[in-house]
Amino acid sequence: MTTATAVEPFDAVDVIAAKRDRQRLTDAQIDWVVDAYTRGIVAEEQMSALAMAIYLNGMQPQEIARWTDAMIRTGERMDFSGIGRPTADKHSTGGVGDKITLPLAPLVAVFGVSVPQLSGRGLGHTGGTLDKLESIPGWRARLSNDEILDMLREGGPGAVICAAGSGLAPADKKLYALRDITGTVSCVPLIASSIMSKKIAEGTGALVLDVKVGSGAFMREMSMARELAETMVTLGKETGVATRALLTDMSTPLGLTAGNALEVRESLEVLAGGGPDDVVALTLALAVEMLDAAGRPTSEDELRAALADGRAMDVWREMIRRQDGDPDAPLPVAPETEVITATEDGVLTELDALKVGVAAWRLGAGRARKEDPVQAVAGVEMHAKPGEAVVTGQPLLTLHTATPERFARAVEALEGAVAVSPAGSPEAAEAVARREAGVVLDRIV
Repeated sequence: MTTATAVEPFDAVDVIAAKRDRQRLTDAQIDWVVDAYTRGIVAEEQMSALAMAIYLNGMQPQEIARWTDAMIRTGERMDFSGIGRPTADKHSTGGVGDKITLPLAPLVAVFGVSVPQLSGRGLGHTGGTLDKLESIPGWRARLSNDEILDMLREGGPGAVICAAGSGLAPADKKLYALRDITGTVSCVPLIASSIMSKKIAEGTGALVLDVKVGSGAFMREMSMARELAETMVTLGKETGVATRALLTDMSTPLGLTAGNALEVRESLEVLAGGGPDDVVALTLALAVEMLDAAGRPTSEDELRAALADGRAMDVWREMIRRQDGDPDAPLPVAPETEVITATEDGVLTELDALKVGVAAWRLGAGRARKEDPVQAVAGVEMHAKPGEAVVTGQPLLTLHTATPERFARAVEALEGAVAVSPAGSPEAAEAVARREAGVVLDRIV
């Protein structure tokens, strides 16, 4: 009896060996191995070996482009050409307190550009947009393709934030889970193809990438973050998507909250014309890029006006209602809190994003595995940011949870997260300078 492997055009071992020996994989090899892995012909241990060979030996730009295209071709592609409006999307590589999607999508939609924001859930110390929105009573993450199109057409809110369907780049879903357990996550070719296969399949006309850099980011070094950003921008442009990237600081959490309902509350402050300066600044910077890439250039002053006069909030409320959420319902509040105070006078010079993220995770805001539940109320509230003066006894952090037995491990995670230096010291001056410099570190177009 002839086996399935006998009629396959390649052998997985030969493809693995080619990359092990630093050879460039051919288009035919890439097409086959991605498709065969999705079909179950290439075994998990074989793809693990290939992923490690790619991690160690890299890929040439042509290989990355072909790998991305092969991932896209394992599933469906969405088409927004019939909605009558240009489309733009944003993707963040993940961080702590990164609630930017929530105010950004409705703000961009005010100016006639539809935003199909297909989002994900948090894993580890990085928060997930869907987890945040699910703290709104009744809100529904899963929508059909027809529902998504109705949200984006004239007569709809013009923006949608929802879960990506299983039909978009199914190879990526399978490969990402494998990379997560084989130590091959932090690999530029595999990260770039993972992100861009989904975003290109999503069908958006323009895409702005928010590539985080720093302790709380996936990419801790500027050189690796820039390489990833440049790779993804090239992949997008080569497939006809108007793509650009901002490199943004994630050494300190964004805003003053890290946690699900806490971040929604802060996002509503931004939509009401207020909110923390860094969240507002990054929201405006990304909105400018998205609108420009979509052919609708808009100034920061015009965007600020749409926040101040309630137009962005109106889009938000309609967007939430269309997904069965109640925009007027009170957000849940943690029944248990614990406050951490400053132990000396001076200037706050460090608030480590990774440690704050891990603390929020341990309080119940995040998950260790995809199937783990999260608490809507859990998280960390910050009362000062680096560059600000603090005094002894002043609250620096408030920990929120529904399960107070989690406090001890969260406090343990925060050991060394906060540093205070004397006013006038070089460390204090540097912290003030970093704060004044803002969140955006570089721009790639």
